[in-house]
Amino acid sequence: MTTWDLTEATEYIRLNSLDNEDYIDAEDERKTAILNVAHRTLQRKYSGYNIPNEAVYLFAPVLAAAFNDTNKLQQQGIASFSVRGISFTFKDWAKKDIDALIPPEVADMIGAPSGRQVKWTVL
Repeated sequence: MTTWDLTEATEYIRLNSLDNEDYIDAEDERKTAILNVAHRTLQRKYSGYNIPNEAVYLFAPVLAAAFNDTNKLQQQGIASFSVRGISFTFKDWAKKDIDALIPPEVADMIGAPSGRQVKWTVL
C-alpha cells in the first residue's frame, strides 16, 4: 500500500485540475481513500505500466466528484430524489464504470494506449 503525502497531492490537484472542490474539501481519511482507489484502478487498468503519482493525482479529483454525496447516488442506481423541495434526476446513460472515468491525459502520462482502436471502413 502506498503512503501518500497529502500536502503534495492536494497542492498538485489544486494547481493542475479544475474540478477539484470535492477532493480539496474532503477530510484526510477520505483523500487517502480516493488516492488509494485511483491508484488501484490505474494499476489494474494499466498493468505492467509505471503509474506516476501525478497520474493518480489527476484521476483522484475525478473520482471525488463522481462519488461525492450527490453523484454517488447515481452510481448506486438511484434515478431521482428530492431534498427540501430541490429535485435531482439522473440520466440512465450517465452512470459510468470506474474505468470510463479515467481522463485521457492520465493514460497519456502513463504512456498507455488511449483506448482508441483502428477500424475498417468502406468508402
